[in-house]
Amino acid sequence: MVTTEIAEKIQRLEEKYAAMGQNLSSYLDGLLYADYLTYWDYIQLDVLLNLQHPRTPIPDERIFIIYHQITELYLKLSLQAIEQVSFAPVLSAEIFKTQLKRINNYFHSLINSFEIMVDGMDKEQFLQFRMALLPASGFQSGQFRMIEICSTRLNNLVYEPQRPEVEGLQLKEILEKIYWRSGATELATGKKTLTLRQFELKYMDTFLTLATQYQDRNLLSSFKKLTPGEQAELTPLLKEYDLNVNVRWPFMHYKSAVRYLHKKPEDIAATGGTNWQQFLPPKNKRIVFFPELWTEEELNNWGKMAMGE
Repeated sequence: MVTTEIAEKIQRLEEKYAAMGQNLSSYLDGLLYADYLTYWDYIQLDVLLNLQHPRTPIPDERIFIIYHQITELYLKLSLQAIEQVSFAPVLSAEIFKTQLKRINNYFHSLINSFEIMVDGMDKEQFLQFRMALLPASGFQSGQFRMIEICSTRLNNLVYEPQRPEVEGLQLKEILEKIYWRSGATELATGKKTLTLRQFELKYMDTFLTLATQYQDRNLLSSFKKLTPGEQAELTPLLKEYDLNVNVRWPFMHYKSAVRYLHKKPEDIAATGGTNWQQFLPPKNKRIVFFPELWTEEELNNWGKMAMGE
């Protein structure tokens, strides 16, 4: 028996498909033959569980792989949230607030889950399998660099002493000075590591395209388009985001490096050959997405509280 409700829905479907030059009857035939959707098919569970391919037989390498894959999925969600703010047909404080809350929740999960890395792997096993990963490094997370580019003015991603030099330059020239490029140089010679050369080869064109797209649409630029009242409402969320991405998250990486790579009387080099002791601590990088929202004292002490100073 076809109820009035079902008849109305069929009518709406006919109108929908007619507008696209399609025949509803053909789609209904497809439904008759289609199988029911299952959970494992919908999320591609079998594919997902077979995406881990350790390079060694050491058991804890699988933990290392899965954790980094989870991290990249959270970063993808963060980029999607930024896009919804930056390319909203009509930007509002409510849209901005909704997406910022989502991103902060994603990073809270990442930051809190880092104990899986810090305490969740056997140190000796890690020091064994890590040598099979050379020259791959977490430094090569392109999505994290994309989040940085989409969040702020590109000049803010240059080390502070060099910023006067890049003022007025083209985006491509500013990218040449972006802070992380100096964080992957060989300790002995100052030359680019293979890790950095590989990374630049894969991503620099993408980064330039993204920087161009977000030049006037990054989160800082979008924030400045709002009214003073809306800005005041969003400021706490933006400051939380700044701390999550530029202080708490890198500090957890630093803690992990200390846990696994600190060995008296000398420190073990990172897989990418970087000077992690200088590069990872947020107080050394002093990268801030929204410097206008912080006091001079807060900026001068950026990252120090996370380090227990």
